[in-house]
Amino acid sequence: AVLPVAGMGTRVLPATKVLPKELLPVVDKPLIQYAVEEAAEAGITEIVLVTAKGKELLADHFDTSAELERQLEARGKTELLEIARSTCPKGVTITTVRQPAPLGLGHAVWCAKPVVGNEPFAVLLPDDLIMGKPGCLKQMVDQWNQTGGHLVAVENVPLSQVNRYGILDVIEEVGQVARACGMVEKPAPEQAPSTLSVIGRYILDPVVFDYLDKKQKGQGGEIQIIKK
Repeated sequence: AVLPVAGMGTRVLPATKVLPKELLPVVDKPLIQYAVEEAAEAGITEIVLVTAKGKELLADHFDTSAELERQLEARGKTELLEIARSTCPKGVTITTVRQPAPLGLGHAVWCAKPVVGNEPFAVLLPDDLIMGKPGCLKQMVDQWNQTGGHLVAVENVPLSQVNRYGILDVIEEVGQVARACGMVEKPAPEQAPSTLSVIGRYILDPVVFDYLDKKQKGQGGEIQIIKK
């Protein structure tokens, strides 16, 4: 699974002046840990963090902290010791790659190509914290095993709010599954092809790299993974 985490988090300054936004806590865990645990629940064992300069703490969070563990063990704090050792789910490996410039989500995913290779892969945006049982990505993997292809998670939003989101251009809907031919970015309510807003979970076929290799820039000069 690819986690694009190179952003500077300027929208939540000053909280992110020093601390990466993905390490901001929600209850007792940082955002990024929820995402990694969601991927692990879905059966994914290889995580690729697409980072940038100054975000080394993200990988450190999933690494061992020998000094902390020694102190906790010496003080007999076994419960806290187990928590410190369990930030990375068992069987999961973390790899980091650098995104040299902030050129969009598609570019971030393209940066992971050497690690991903020619295999289907998931993309999780830790900013979108999605709680569910089973987790969102586990539900998507189960669906992907039936349909294959590209799969994105969506949220049904009020028609009056479609101008805030990227909205799927839907061809047909069958139960909880919709087939789409693209996406319209922030359409006016009267022009919206649906009310299904794309949220931060994707399962992509490696053929997407054929498109990303072209590095075609869209709105704001950024490279995206969904063609508009």
